[in-house]
Amino acid sequence: MAALHIAGYEWLDWSLHPDVILLCILLGGAYYYAVTQLRPRISEAGRVKRSQVFYYSLGVLTIYAAAGSPLHELADEYLASAHMFQHVLLTLVAAPLLLAGIPAWVWQALLRVRGVLPVARVLTQGLMALAVFNAVMLLVHLPSAVDLQLREWWFHLFAHTSLLVAGLVMWWPVLSTVPELPRLAYPIQMGYLFLQSLVPAVMASFITFSDRVVYQAYAEAPRIWGISPIDDQQIAGGIMKLLGTIILWSFITVAFFKWYEREEGEARGPRWEEVEEELRDLGLTRRSGE
Repeated sequence: MAALHIAGYEWLDWSLHPDVILLCILLGGAYYYAVTQLRPRISEAGRVKRSQVFYYSLGVLTIYAAAGSPLHELADEYLASAHMFQHVLLTLVAAPLLLAGIPAWVWQALLRVRGVLPVARVLTQGLMALAVFNAVMLLVHLPSAVDLQLREWWFHLFAHTSLLVAGLVMWWPVLSTVPELPRLAYPIQMGYLFLQSLVPAVMASFITFSDRVVYQAYAEAPRIWGISPIDDQQIAGGIMKLLGTIILWSFITVAFFKWYEREEGEARGPRWEEVEEELRDLGLTRRSGE
């Protein structure tokens, strides 16, 4: 890809990142193995919907876009705001897409491994999931941690992996399809996501309204687009707060309408179309064209 020169720097050179490529290959290979090799061995395994394959594939592509595209160079060499955007992609975009794409029977197979289910029950409880996610977010965004991420590739990979896993934990109470670890009821989901939309605002406000540069590495980084270190830092805080709020409130809105629809459905009784949809979700019937 032709490089774009900005202020004398070539930040759009598409560099290969073997660690990210390997991670994406492992994620894709594991999914392919589960669908083609593991599924026939599990008697209760349902079919894999096309939408699940699409969501999972999009989640893997989002991981690559965050950590393997020129966004990585922009975040590593120039802008704290690009670094923050990476983290939003990993935690609030890639994580829910991966969860939506993995069939319940895959999780159930993993939960049968000795000792996994008790730990998962603790981690995916509402308040614990919030605590785990926000603790990881806080630790990863400490100035010393950010500086180390920019100096050492292995720690950067570890930080991004931790954010992705923490994102899976945070989204589980909202998107779970596993009876052993069920999702929260819709009204509680709304409260859970509302609380999650408030917690990062504290960290974002500290970054946004600080009168000094919090991350020394970005204070010393080459400047592009005429963005000063303070402006870059304020943009980073805005991305954390505003973009995160938009995503979370979108899910709150969906949860509200699903709750409303369910309450209406219970009042009037199920329609045949809804029964058919439930049967299709269980893999007992097929949609036309499938």
